[in-house]
Amino acid sequence: MKATFEQLTAPILALKTRSEILLEAVPAPQKLAPHALAMTADVLEDAATGRFVLLHDPAGQLGWGGQWRCVTFARAAIDAEMASDPLLPNIGWAWLIEALKKNGCEFISPSGTVTRVESASFGDLKDREEDSEMEIRASWTPTSGENLLAHVNAWIELLGMSAGLEPIPEGVSSISRNS
Repeated sequence: MKATFEQLTAPILALKTRSEILLEAVPAPQKLAPHALAMTADVLEDAATGRFVLLHDPAGQLGWGGQWRCVTFARAAIDAEMASDPLLPNIGWAWLIEALKKNGCEFISPSGTVTRVESASFGDLKDREEDSEMEIRASWTPTSGENLLAHVNAWIELLGMSAGLEPIPEGVSSISRNS
């Protein structure tokens, strides 16, 4: 018996994250695929924010190279020194690939962009400090509908790295705020 989309995504909806990350299911886009699931996440103190969309088309889509597609966004505040690093885009992309591999994700067709944004304020806002952000927009195709939770965990790990959260050591559990 083949599992339904709802059965395959149930572990995602039941996911408990580390205490610094607030995860929430949100309405998914309706026109991109017959089935979709969307999540947002915010790292405390506005350190990072992101969105994860899981798309499924049982007939497959040529541009995806399969039946599934993960579409993600992660944005984090960064310091001026990091923003000026010419390798920042390569670092952001490496974080994504590292998180996917570390979580045992099997995938093809990764694509995306890493953007740095530096802001200076003028006029009535001139007293605001300059700020910088990094955005990672990425998508990839899971090779099957098995273990989709690993792909969500990789995205959450990317958010944590972007926000500068310390990794949780192997064998240590995090106390979750999500109930």
